[in-house]
Amino acid sequence: MSLELQRYTEPLEMDELIFLENKELKERGQYYKVFKWLMFLSFIFPFLSAWYRATEGAPNAFSLVRFFLSAGILLSISIIATYMSYRVYHRGIQLDLRTKTKTIERNRITRKLYIATKQAYYFYIDSAIKLSIEVSFSDYQFLKEGDEVSIEYATHSKFYLGYF
Repeated sequence: MSLELQRYTEPLEMDELIFLENKELKERGQYYKVFKWLMFLSFIFPFLSAWYRATEGAPNAFSLVRFFLSAGILLSISIIATYMSYRVYHRGIQLDLRTKTKTIERNRITRKLYIATKQAYYFYIDSAIKLSIEVSFSDYQFLKEGDEVSIEYATHSKFYLGYF
């Protein structure tokens, strides 16, 4: 069978769309928090290093040029790192919300696993997106290795939504 026949897209259901909207809002808030901390640290580190230089007896330890130059460099690094992280990891969720699609992929069960400490049942599948999925007890008993199971995930962010 070709890969084209095993993977197709469908519109997101309303509960999945709401879930992705909540996830996007939560992650955007986390990026804002991290960036605030990085901005704060970008100004604190040059200030602490000036005090360290002053205790060592360095002349002109509290240089404004040195302070603003090092704070600017740290702030630039923080801005670039936050933007790249936002662009790489968060853009997929935004594209999913814009296109409102999910991908459904059929996979073969390669291995079954029961973890007694968690009282959980898992299938290992041959998907590049998700290596294992947690399943119900009835599905664990009914399906065998080599059977097919379909998984759903958001098309762009590859966020796992469920199986059937």
